[in-house]
Amino acid sequence: MKTTPFTALHESLGARMHEFAGYQMPVEYAGIIGEHLAVCRGVGVFDVSHMGEFWVKGPNAQAFLQRVTSNDVSLIPAGKAQYSCFPNEQGGIVDDLVVYHYEAEKYLLVVNASNIEKDWEWCVAHNGAGAELENASERMAQLAVQGPAAMRVLQRLTPVDLSAIPYYSFVTGELASCPRVILSNTGYTGAGGFELYFDPAYALPVWEAIMEAGQPEGIVPAGLGARDTLRLEMGYCLYGNELDDTTSPLEAGLGWITRFAAGKDFIGRAVLERRKSEGVARRLCAFELTEKGIPRQGYGIMDTEGRPAGRVTSGTMSPLMRTGIGLGYVQTELAAVGTELRIEVRGRLLAAKVVKLPFRKQHGN
Repeated sequence: MKTTPFTALHESLGARMHEFAGYQMPVEYAGIIGEHLAVCRGVGVFDVSHMGEFWVKGPNAQAFLQRVTSNDVSLIPAGKAQYSCFPNEQGGIVDDLVVYHYEAEKYLLVVNASNIEKDWEWCVAHNGAGAELENASERMAQLAVQGPAAMRVLQRLTPVDLSAIPYYSFVTGELASCPRVILSNTGYTGAGGFELYFDPAYALPVWEAIMEAGQPEGIVPAGLGARDTLRLEMGYCLYGNELDDTTSPLEAGLGWITRFAAGKDFIGRAVLERRKSEGVARRLCAFELTEKGIPRQGYGIMDTEGRPAGRVTSGTMSPLMRTGIGLGYVQTELAAVGTELRIEVRGRLLAAKVVKLPFRKQHGN
């Protein structure tokens, strides 16, 4: 099983470890709920070094990315990042990713850990533009320092003015005596904060410096369990749950990252244009139980007459709201906000309603 530069540290801290995408990863330390709330209200640190990183370089870098990604790379100036996906020929999703415009003719792609090999092979196979590709996944450590106090904590460790970095922007600079750290105002929690990319040789000193700097704010290490509940409260899609090779970005509510710009002939464009014109038969919706219960992935979604309408793709008991929440695909006519549904939980049909995302914001948190 693969490890990250922090695996031994997680084990020494007593984390509950579990396999994820071939890596030995911490699921939780003191408890998912406590870690979730700490990130929402203060600051937490996630080891996300299992994520994949590809460099795309050279004069043909942009042309390559315009072909293999759904979003319009020409819209990102250097120093900015963009959420996107790799569409396939059938209009499905090979993976979702973040594209960083690092500098002129140089981009960094951050892909899901479970799809590193698949994505690399996809990029190599579709590199008709002749861009220079480099798989740097094994040579990069990544920490996500998340929460409303994250900026204050990290500012103690870097001369870079973090307040001058807008959302989905980044700067390369020193942090905790580690040179050339990518400090990115991004994250997968919806709580604010930064993702840090740096040389694995500095892994432990950087971790220790962050944990020490965050003591006044009660900083905690957080595992994949809290990362999942946090992203679900925001309604962020997870590959393998909401997204896969057969899922259209239009069905998933990702039409905003599917750009049909003139001259952008991306893979699967014709299929997706046709689906946009015709309309999709199903859509991803967010729902909240109005009865006590916990929806789980794979549970059935029914209409109010008990007829099958779809499946839950992600579900949990919200640690912040203490209500059962979930995402799932349903027939398009049932996806409108306010629609009443039924979720099959342990043989019972529990009442639910379709709500607007994010869950956390609509509850005033």
